[in-house]
Amino acid sequence: MNRVSILVLPLLIFLLFNVSNSEDEEVKQSLVRFMDKLAGVTAKTDQSWGWNMTSDPCTHKWKGVSCDTQLRSVKKVVLDGLNLTGVLDIGSVCKASSLLVFSLVKNNVAGSISEEMGNCKRLTHLYLSGNRLSGHLPDSLKELSNLKRFDISNNNFSGKVPDLSRISKLITFYAQNNQLSGEIPKLDFSNLMQFNVSNNNFSGPLPDVKGRFSAESWSGNPELGGEFISKEFPPSAAAPPLSPRKSKDSSRRLLLIYFGYAVLGLIILLVVAFILISKKKLKEAEADVAKKGVNAYTSSTYDVSKITEHKSEYSASYEESRAAMSPLVVLRSPRAQGLRFEDLLRAPAELLGKGKHGSIYKVMLDNGSTTLAVKRVKDWSVTSQAFRRRMQRLHQTRHPNILRSLAFYSSKQEKLLVYEYQPNGSLSKLLHGSRNGQAFDWGSRINVAATVAEALAYMHEELSEDGIAHGNLKSANILFNNNMDPCVSEYALMISQSENPSSNSHSNSFGLDPARIRTSFKADIYGFGVILLELVTGKPVQGDELELIQWVNSVVREEWTVEVFDKGLLLEGASEERLLILLQIALKCINPNPYERPNMDQVAVMINTLKDEEDKSSPYV
Repeated sequence: MNRVSILVLPLLIFLLFNVSNSEDEEVKQSLVRFMDKLAGVTAKTDQSWGWNMTSDPCTHKWKGVSCDTQLRSVKKVVLDGLNLTGVLDIGSVCKASSLLVFSLVKNNVAGSISEEMGNCKRLTHLYLSGNRLSGHLPDSLKELSNLKRFDISNNNFSGKVPDLSRISKLITFYAQNNQLSGEIPKLDFSNLMQFNVSNNNFSGPLPDVKGRFSAESWSGNPELGGEFISKEFPPSAAAPPLSPRKSKDSSRRLLLIYFGYAVLGLIILLVVAFILISKKKLKEAEADVAKKGVNAYTSSTYDVSKITEHKSEYSASYEESRAAMSPLVVLRSPRAQGLRFEDLLRAPAELLGKGKHGSIYKVMLDNGSTTLAVKRVKDWSVTSQAFRRRMQRLHQTRHPNILRSLAFYSSKQEKLLVYEYQPNGSLSKLLHGSRNGQAFDWGSRINVAATVAEALAYMHEELSEDGIAHGNLKSANILFNNNMDPCVSEYALMISQSENPSSNSHSNSFGLDPARIRTSFKADIYGFGVILLELVTGKPVQGDELELIQWVNSVVREEWTVEVFDKGLLLEGASEERLLILLQIALKCINPNPYERPNMDQVAVMINTLKDEEDKSSPYV
């Protein structure tokens, strides 16, 4: 019996080894077949690319192939800009079951995406833009549950797009410049960060894009209609002529309609009269309250022992405010509809933070059902008229990652700005305080850097002629919304020294010296550079930023650069090469000479390039 076992065991090992090899050979054969069809005449004559049966895709490093070093399996195929002119065989490449990233950007590949696309179960990134691909998109796309980035732009795809709403991780959907038709695909727009379906043949209503994307994202689709697009639809067919009997019935109905209108008009007049009388009584009551001061006003509404300390701090004495009061200006926002200055005074308030420029409060309205943040700014040397123009200009310049004010109030003593309350704290707290179990890994940090850079680049471009920079950029002013998306808060609440008007130079409509405007934007870039240093090092800014900057410069000078990086990032396996690139971008931003710092759009391009490389290289994105 033992003898039989000794003979059988080597046989089993031999069989297992050969079965394992045959599976690897099958994948390799499929990949070689894929390249034979894809390359046309380009790669067949270039032996240095590999992609043949006599070499291994991982150990011999085939052109454009990256592998999982532990599993020895193909995880990336990136063949961008190689002038490939053949046909796409998606079924063959999806035989590599560990494939995470597949990219053929800017080639000249023909063919279509077959139903075998669904076999790429682990795929997270699909980039096919800039080719000659055509045909309908397969229903099997909805099976790619791990997909995060999808780009089929600049091709000739046609037909309807499958329902992709169940792909909850999708953050990029680019399908512009094709011939796609039907309704815009169902997507989870609350998570989507990049979206473009312009220049297609889409029709029907525009879905609710959650206010995250502009009209440029769907322009060039003349058949689109819906709430966000002005569109004239064809009139309905004319009705047949009425018979005499029907004409009499119609006359009665018209008479009843007119009578109904008259009654409705009378009701509206009574309601308006009631509102005017109520407002008059309210003003009389407020005038009486103003004589008694703010404490009497608040004590008649709430338990002052709980909230008076905070309330009286973010409002000047009610008597002073009423003396030179301009009304609360409510910008277009359903959350602030009907909000009055008196509502803010009466509402319970919680002090969230205090700085040299003012204080921030959490204010609860409607018995706690509505929560707002109110920023109080004192001693800001800008006229109420200039402040109003600035706020209205900012309201016209919208970006999803810039926190917009819902309303504002201005008097000689103080200025108040009302924002939607952001429940997930600030970047400073997430980096240096309690994270409450929230992960803040390298991928999250580079995403924050790219998002904030894009938002600032947009604002700098839009507001360049007005000279309106952020003025106080720091990690405490980067807040996170319900979806943990970063939002830049308090934009343009501070006018830096470089923005102060000069009596000896020509100023623009905001009273700013054009010769100094550039410096104010460069101050934003400096502040952003400090934020990048915090992201890379994990160290907080103590007092002012000079201590952190001096420490980083000293370590870099001694060529111990790796010591700069946050140990947690190195332990998780973050790329030292990409950490170093982000550090170099930060050092460019904090250059002591403001005129040698890059512009914000240049910074955004550099960081997005770095982020794209990270996305393509990471198995977790």
